[in-house]
Amino acid sequence: MAINTDKLEFMAAAYAAAWSSGNPGAVGGHYATDGKITINQGDPLVGRDAVTEMAAGFMAEFPDLMLTCDFSRISKNDSQNRAVFAWTLKGHHAVTENFVKISGWEEWDLGDDLKVKTSLGWFDGDDYQRQISGT
Repeated sequence: MAINTDKLEFMAAAYAAAWSSGNPGAVGGHYATDGKITINQGDPLVGRDAVTEMAAGFMAEFPDLMLTCDFSRISKNDSQNRAVFAWTLKGHHAVTENFVKISGWEEWDLGDDLKVKTSLGWFDGDDYQRQISGT
């Protein structure tokens, strides 16, 4: 069963709010038990616990992390529940105290329950590191 645009928009807003909540488990809760995320072609993080741990790392790095949903789109060409979630992260780095603003997106395969089965995440890693270091 394909999800609709309204359900995707609700899920995307809740996912962004989870990232901004300071609760890494709230991020992990958006993933299927065996869901996985791959960021910038790195090693996949498999399982809700791994996703929660990854979110905890970002939240520790940016104690005032705010993530907004720039837009979301669902594929209407198939019944596979494929979607795109575009986001912007803002926050001050815990060590350098530099303000970082970076945008990216995730390509999702979603279950009928709106849990992420697979996410391919992308952002400009070089710009991210440049902003952290302040160069």
